[in-house]
Parts: sequence; structure tokens; C-alpha cells
Amino acid sequence: MEEAAVKKSLNFIEEIVEKDLKEGKNDSRLQTRFPPEPNGYLHIGHAKAICMDFGIAQRYGGICNLRFDDTNPSKEDVEYVDSIQEDIKWLGFEWGNVYYASDYFQQLWDLAVQLIKEGKAYVDEQSAEEIAKQKGTPTTPGIESPYRNRPIEENLALFAKMNTGEVPEGAMVLRAKIDMASPNMHFRDPIMYRIITSHAHHRTGTEWKAYPMYDYAHGQSDYFEGVTHSICTLEFVVHRPLYDWFIDQFANSDYRPRQYEFNRLNITYTVMSKRKMLQLVQEGVVAGWDDPRMPTICGLRRRGYTPAAIRDFIDRIGYTKVDGMIDVSLLEHSIREDLKPQAHRVSALFDPIKLVITNYPEGQKEYMTTDNNPDNEEAGTRQMPFSKEIYIERGDFMEDAPKDFYRLTPGGREVRLKSAYIIQCTGCEKDENGNITTVYCTYDPTTKSGSEGSKRKVKSTINWLDKDGCISAEVRLYDRLFKVEDPAAYDGDFHDLLNENSLEVKTALVEKHLEGAQPGDHFQFLKIGYFTVDKDSQDGKLILNRTVSLKDNWAKK
Repeated sequence: MEEAAVKKSLNFIEEIVEKDLKEGKNDSRLQTRFPPEPNGYLHIGHAKAICMDFGIAQRYGGICNLRFDDTNPSKEDVEYVDSIQEDIKWLGFEWGNVYYASDYFQQLWDLAVQLIKEGKAYVDEQSAEEIAKQKGTPTTPGIESPYRNRPIEENLALFAKMNTGEVPEGAMVLRAKIDMASPNMHFRDPIMYRIITSHAHHRTGTEWKAYPMYDYAHGQSDYFEGVTHSICTLEFVVHRPLYDWFIDQFANSDYRPRQYEFNRLNITYTVMSKRKMLQLVQEGVVAGWDDPRMPTICGLRRRGYTPAAIRDFIDRIGYTKVDGMIDVSLLEHSIREDLKPQAHRVSALFDPIKLVITNYPEGQKEYMTTDNNPDNEEAGTRQMPFSKEIYIERGDFMEDAPKDFYRLTPGGREVRLKSAYIIQCTGCEKDENGNITTVYCTYDPTTKSGSEGSKRKVKSTINWLDKDGCISAEVRLYDRLFKVEDPAAYDGDFHDLLNENSLEVKTALVEKHLEGAQPGDHFQFLKIGYFTVDKDSQDGKLILNRTVSLKDNWAKK
């Protein structure tokens, strides 16, 4: 019964892996790879692939290698290589080896020459527009290129010339000769090589001028490395026959890498397009790839998301063969659940107002013991200074309050100061404009938290900060970058969908002991939400980012 329950929880990729291992395929070996193109920063969609590629290798005693698909020097940079490695490690995974598609440039070239010699590839001098037009449509066959049957020796000479620098970009391509009438458009003589001379490669410099296309390079790289399960997202289903075709032209043993596809990650109020994310960065809509509003791994990290929360989110949504839209509130739920037992609870006031306890002894200072995290005894306690003058949140006081207002108001109603005493409001002071500047109260010295008198029940507890026990901090209130659920589905200018309130910067008072907090430290602001210290913080200037609110406020909106 127990085994059946475990089997039922497997996703379809795990079922395939278990079956293959049981049947002894590939000598009972499991090898995966994570193959990002180093042309941008990883986002949460990549995190799903990382958890699959690395996670399945971990679970079944296999190996997962990191391979950079660096076949387009016009878009790639070592900056992205470094960031990708940092993000994978931060998520908690280790690769077996680091490879690059550029490691195989010579092997791929030699295989292409072999295809030409076998009459299975040719050099085409048509423009990209002409080639696209001649490919036909899914319901009508394509038209053969006028260069399709040129002599093998001429193809070999022209292919060699493509890599000398004599031929300008776009003037020639190498195409596989397959079937221009195939119902699979990818079989209609796909391009294998194109010329790029405008950019040097981040590893090979200007050694190469002709670069392999993804559909050609990817499967062969898998084969060279010994990959057994090549796992990718659903848009590559239609590419799979071509993946297999290329490998079949060169494979010289029973071993074959097999491609399997799962649903990609789409999240509400988010765009996953690298092109659109790059546009947001370049236009200054966001403050870089690691802006906490971005769905990049580095952006989520800066916002305060943890590796455990992201992995939990991925586990919750699972892997299927059907694309769908995941509510971002599920991701927010995962980070709340992860931070709840570990983040210290602290007082923070966004609109403070002074409160004077008139019967508290002048000059007296005492310290109130408060739990760092009531959900975690191991988190311990801390001491908060308390004196005659403190601050409370302005919203916790109302001069003319309705009956259902249970916080501080004149008229004898009692309120507890958290971890301190029960107080009663006696009045308030206003400035010349009628704004309340000071609230006056009395306290009951027998009601200190932890004492016998603390058992007296009141209907409300409010947060406070001692006038000498707080510091000022910059607080960045981040929200969803887009104000519609599916911005990717919008046909117009996606800038129209931007949430103008996605960032609000405020100044708040926080407990003084936070002045020693380091970037990445997590806190729960009582009754407000979870916050993390930003990397821009420095001595004398504390900056905190809101990771997530205590509850899903968007559901109410």
C-alpha cells in the first residue's frame, strides 16, 4: 500500500526514468543536462527546469551537467554565464561538469561536412525571406531551393568559405536536405549553420564565423556527452523528430539520448519573455535584472525569496504535458510558509505618532522581553527598551471612534501595548492645522506582560517603539509589475499594462537592533508583512524590501 502511494505521486518524467532504469536502458545509467543560452538572466521558469534536470538526477543517483548553449555570439556574454552559475548554486544544486556547445564546434563542423559528402546538406544563397517563403505552410508543401541539388564539391567549398570571413552575414546558410513536403515544418530543409561576423564569441573569439543552429547543435551535444534523458519544455515537441533525425545520421551504437517535454511555467501578473524583460531593463522601467519586481532568480533573491520557497512552489505545481497559468499567489504562499518559522517578528511604524504615558515615572527605563518568533522557541527572545515616551502607528488611534474600533481612543477603553502594559487614552494634542501630534495615556503597572496582572483580557494589542529604541529606515514596498493577470496575451503595447503602484518608497521607524542587519536578513513586520534587507543598505542607511504581505491583498482587490 505504501509503495502504491509513492508510485502515485511520481510525475510522468519520473515514471519514465524509473522504467528505463528498471529495464537497464543505457546500461542503467541516468544523465541529464541543464542547457541555458547565456543571453540573459535566469527567471523562475528556468527554476522549474533546474529543479527537474538537477532534481531527478539527485533522486535517482544520476548526474546532471551544466551546458551553455553558446552558439549565437551576437547575444551572449560571460556576465550571463557567471550569473547562471550563481543562481543554480543558490537554488541548492551542483552540476557534475560544465560544458559549452562551443566545446564541440569542431566536431559539429566535421559532422556537417560528413552530411554534405553524403548528399544530406547543401549551401543555400537565398535570403532569409526567400527561404521562409519557400517553406510553404503546414497545409501546403514547400518549394525546393534552386541550390538544393548543387554538386557536393561545390557545397564543400562554399561551406568552407562561410567560415573564412569572406562571406557577409546572411549571404549563405547550410541547410539539411530532408523533405520539403513533410507535414512537420521543421523537416523542410532546416538551417544548420549561419554566418555571424559582427560579434566575437565570448570563448572562441573570432576563430569561427559560421555557427551551428540550436536544432543541429543541441542533440549532437547531448550525444557527445552521454545524456540519457534530454528534458525540455513543450514547445520543443515539434522539434523532437528533427532532434532524432540528426542523431540517427551519426549514431554508431545502440545508445540514444531521448527527448521528453513538460509544461513550461506561466505565472499570473508576470512576463517570462527574455525580450520583454530586456526591454524593461533597457528602458529603465525597472532598476536592472535584479529589480525585486522582476521574475528573475536574482530579482526574487533580492526581494527576499528563499531557495526553499522556490523549490516548494515548483513541487506544488508539478510537471504535466499541458500548459496552463499558475496564480502568483501560490508562489507568495510558499514564501510565507518558509519565512513564518524563521523570520524574527519586529515592530515597524510607517506613520508614527508620539504617545506619552503620563503616569509613568519620569526618567525610568525598563526592558520588555519579547519573543523573536513565537512559532519557533529556538529563535529566543530579545529586550525592547520602554519609557515614558513611545511611538505607535497613527492608524491605531482614533479620536472619534465608532463602536467597532477596538484600538486606542479616549473614553476608558483598554488596549495592551505588545509585550508591555495595558493603557487607557486620556486625550490628545493637535497642531494649528488640527493634526494630532501627541496622544496621552495612563498605564496600569500591575499588567506587565508575564506578570499575574497580564492575564486581564483586552480586545486589542498594538505595536510600539520606544523613542530611544528605534531608527529610521527606507522601506521599498514592491508589488506586482503588471495589473492584469495575463500580460503576455495582450496584443497592444504591454507598457499600458504596467502597474503604476508596483513600487512605493516610504520611511519607517523600526527597532534599533535592526541597524546591524545584513543584506538578505529576513524579518516579519508585525501585522504588515515580510521584509528583507536590501543590498543597497549601508552603515547609517538601512533599506528593506517588502518580500510579501502577510495576506493576499490582491484577492481583495
